[in-house]
Parts: sequence; structure tokens; C-alpha cells
Amino acid sequence: MSPVAFVYVLHVLAAIAWVGGMFFAWMILRPAVIAALEGPARLKLWLQVLPRFFVWVWAAVILLPVTGIGMINMNFSGFQTAPRYVQVMMGLYVVMVALFLRASTLNLPQLRKAVLAEQWAEGAAALGGIRRLVGINLIVGMAVVAIAASRPMF
Repeated sequence: MSPVAFVYVLHVLAAIAWVGGMFFAWMILRPAVIAALEGPARLKLWLQVLPRFFVWVWAAVILLPVTGIGMINMNFSGFQTAPRYVQVMMGLYVVMVALFLRASTLNLPQLRKAVLAEQWAEGAAALGGIRRLVGINLIVGMAVVAIAASRPMF
């Protein structure tokens, strides 16, 4: 495998882990949890799920710019000469990281505190905030994937 291919594979796997994880959580796990569990048990489950997922998101947050910049340097002579779609993807990455940081550093600790104190209404509000951020991030992530796949020349 060539160095360019290796870096590209790492980049794609990191993106799949992050965006695919959000898709799974939003579209599959969330409806199943709502159908199967009552409020307190639901909050306790999410408190177990989210930190495990966020470890993988942190790995993607680190790996994506490293591999992205590597691909820019291997395929173009720098950011200025990279195609516009690459620049747009990098901008959307910044948006995704900001949304993730909000969920992981503000909302998740609120959820943890509420669940440990058995303050279910506060826990539901914190989880609702995470859900909204993940939903927005999923839309942005799917847009990035669509841009990467189609490579539009705008």
C-alpha cells in the first residue's frame, strides 16, 4: 500500500467511525432505547454509551486533520492550491469539532451530574441538548461525506 493510500484509508476510517457512529446512535439506538426503557434507565444507558463513543470521536478529531493535512501536502502544494471542496470540508470539520466539544465538555458532564444525583428532569434536558447537537453534527457530517464523494468543483 502506498503512503498516500495508507493516509487516505486512515482518513476515511476516522470519518466513518464518527459519522457512522452518529447515524447509528440517532437513527437506530435512540428509537430502540425509547421503545425499550423508561426515563431513568434510558439516561443511565446513554451515560454509559456516550463516553465510549466520544473516545472514538476524539480519535477521529485528532486523526482527521493529521491525515487531511498529510493528503493536502502529498496531493497539492498546500492549502492554497487545494480544490475548493477540500477547503469547504476543512471548514465544516471545524464546525463539527465545535459542536462535539459543546456536547462532550458541557452537556455530558451535566448529564453525568444529573444521573448521579437522580435528577431525571435535568438529565433529560442535558441528554436533549446532546441529541440536538448530534443531530446537527450528523447533518454536517453527511454533507462532508457527500462533498468528499462527489468532489464538486465550486
